[in-house]
Formats: sequence, structure tokens, C-alpha cells
Amino acid sequence: MTGITPVAGSLVDPDRRDSFADLVSRARALAGAGGPALLGITGAPGAGKTTLAVALVAALAADPPAGEPSDWVVHVPMDGFHLADIELRRLDRLGRKGAPDTFDAAGYAALLRRLRTPITDETVYAPAFDREIEQPVAGSIPVGPQCRLVITEGNYLLVDEEPWRRVRRELDAVWYCTEDDELRRDRLVQRHIQFGKEPEAAVAWVTGTDERNAELVASTATRADLIVTSRDVPTV
Repeated sequence: MTGITPVAGSLVDPDRRDSFADLVSRARALAGAGGPALLGITGAPGAGKTTLAVALVAALAADPPAGEPSDWVVHVPMDGFHLADIELRRLDRLGRKGAPDTFDAAGYAALLRRLRTPITDETVYAPAFDREIEQPVAGSIPVGPQCRLVITEGNYLLVDEEPWRRVRRELDAVWYCTEDDELRRDRLVQRHIQFGKEPEAAVAWVTGTDERNAELVASTATRADLIVTSRDVPTV
């Protein structure tokens, strides 16, 4: 069962434990009648944000509202706004890749604003992040005019400084994804090894750069609408 813990200002019953099906229902309820609603999922590196976002999109696409196509819901990850390595080298930030200032946060906020106010019959193309090459890829994710719910996820959706505040202003709700720290770090090490790092380098990166980022992200949890324990979210 996926646990949901209330935070300040939340309408969640503190004694209630919600299932993944309840999360799907909550996401569905956000869907806009006009322009799409935007649900953000945040949390530390390795907490399961992408797993939750992908599972929600799959469940919602499989059961669209009456008369709606399956692509009424779309996943648009923040990671597509990583700065390219060539720019990180120029800025001398490559060794901190994944930190808040290694993303085009203003560009991300601008895309979210564009998604909220679509032009009739226009498809908006969002960037993705290709983990095989560890680079953003422009024009990868189509968001058509039929979209009524965008689920976006990333580490810094609740960071209370510019330009990240602009990101939060575009989101109808933000859920904070949490996971046992040991399991979260183990996931990250395996992910870095899978995509090319030597084991020792993977551990060093997780305990260094990733952990500093995780501490920053953890400090933003009190601003979330819901805190979701995602370890039992189905893998799609």
C-alpha cells in the first residue's frame, strides 16, 4: 500500500492510508476542463519520482475520461532541461551536474506556462533526457491540444528561490516522493553503474554530488501538498 502523509495545509485525513488507486483518483481529479492541469512530483534523487509519474500516466491513459483519447495525460520530466555538457564545461559546473544551477529552470517554467495556455490545435514539444548519452534531447515529447493533465517530475519543484519559484507557480499541486535513504542511495549507485560509471566512481558521486542535492530537496518537503511513500508503486 502506498502511504500518503499530510503536510501543513493539506486536506488529507491524517489517519488515512491511501492506495495507488487513490493516487490515480487524486491525479484524475486535477484534470482541467480547459487547458491542462499540471501535477508536479518531487523528491530526492532516487526516491522514485519517475516510477510514480510513469505508473500514474499508464493507469490514467488506460482509463481515460469518456470521449477522451489515451494521450489526454502526458509525462513531461524536468530532466529534459539539464544544460548540455558542453555548456556545463563552459560554466565549470560539469562536476556538479544535477545541482539546481545545472538546469535551465527559467526555460522549464516557460514551457509549463505554455502548456497551461495552449493554442488551439497546436502540439507543444517538450525535451526529454536520454540516459544512454546523459544529454537532453529537444523536441522529444509531444503534448497535443487534447491533453488535459500533464504530470511533471524533478528534484527542485519546491525550491523557494528564483527561477524555481516560477516553476512552482505553474503547478496545480506538488507531491513529495520519499523513500528509505539506504535504498534510495543503492538505487542511485546501480543507476550510475548502469549508465557507464565505474562502481567506485558511482559511490563517490552518490555520496557527494547526489547527497548534497538530496539534502537541499529534503528541506523543501514541508511545501508539498502531499508526501507519498512510493516503494510499492507498480513498475510499468
